[in-house]
Amino acid sequence: MRSDEMKRIGFIGLGIMGKPMARNVIKNNYDLVVYNRSQASVQELAKEGAEAAASPKEVAEKADVVITMLPNGPDVQEVLFGDNGAIHGLSHGKILIDMSSISPVITKEIAVALNKDGIRMMDAPVSGGEQGAIDGTLAIMVGAEQGDFTEYFDLLSAMGSNVKLVGDVGSGNVAKLVNQSIVAVNIAVISEAFLLGAKSEVNPQSIYEAIHTGLAGSNALNSKFPLMIEENFKPGFTLELHKKDLDNVLETAKSLDMEMPLTTMVTEFIQELINSGEAKKDHSALLKYFESVSSTRLNERD
Repeated sequence: MRSDEMKRIGFIGLGIMGKPMARNVIKNNYDLVVYNRSQASVQELAKEGAEAAASPKEVAEKADVVITMLPNGPDVQEVLFGDNGAIHGLSHGKILIDMSSISPVITKEIAVALNKDGIRMMDAPVSGGEQGAIDGTLAIMVGAEQGDFTEYFDLLSAMGSNVKLVGDVGSGNVAKLVNQSIVAVNIAVISEAFLLGAKSEVNPQSIYEAIHTGLAGSNALNSKFPLMIEENFKPGFTLELHKKDLDNVLETAKSLDMEMPLTTMVTEFIQELINSGEAKKDHSALLKYFESVSSTRLNERD
C-alpha cells in the first residue's frame, strides 16, 4: 500500500506540462481535483475521472495535497494568496507541492508564509519537456524535509522516473536553475558548432552520427539536433519560458554576488529571438540566432 494511498490530490495549472502530469496522476489511481484558468483542460480531465474545481480555494478545500504547476513565481503567489487563492482552503497539516520552475527566493518566502499556518511545502520542479510529461519520465528535483519526500515519493513517481531529494525547501529550484543554465548554453554551442560544420560544407547529420556517442554527446544534443535539422520548432519548452528561467538564474546569481557570463550571453540571444517574434517556439529555435549571425543555415535543402 502506498504511504499516500488515502490522500486526495489537488492539481492547479494544466498547461503544456501540467495537463499530462495531472493525467498521469489519474492513471496511477489517485483521486484528483483540478483547476485551471482555461476551462477546456479542466473539462478534458474531468472526462477522464478528475473532479473540476471553480477556484484554487476549492481545490485546496477538497484536497489533502495541492500541486501547483505554473509559469513563474508571481503566478504561484497569485494562485496561493490572491482572491479565492488556495491559502483560503489550505489548513493545518496539508501540504503544497510546487512543481513550477521559479526563483528559490520566492519558494522560501512562500514556505515561510505557509508554515505560519502549519502548512508544509515541497518544491519539485521538473525537467524533460512535454514528451517527458506525457511519458511520465520527468526528472524531478525536490526540496523538502526527508519525511515529506518519503511520504510523497510515490505520488511524484507517477509523473517522473528520476525523483531525487536535493536538500531543504528551495533546493529543488536551485537544482532546476543549474539545469536550465546548462541546457541553454548546451543548445547554444550545439547550434554554433554545427553551423561551423555546415559552413565548411560537411553534412551536419554525418557530423552528428560521428560524434554523438563520444564526449560531445548529451541528452540535449540527442533530443534537440533532430529538431534543428528538420527545422521543427513546435514547442516542447518555449523560448519565452526558458528566458524566464534564465532570468531567475541571473537574479539568483546577482543575489550571491556571482558572475555568469555564458548564461548572460545566451539569455541575451534568446531575448533577441523573442523580440523578433519567436517567443512561442521551442528553445531549440535558438539555432535561428546563430544562423542569422553566421549567414548560414543548418539545413540548406531549399
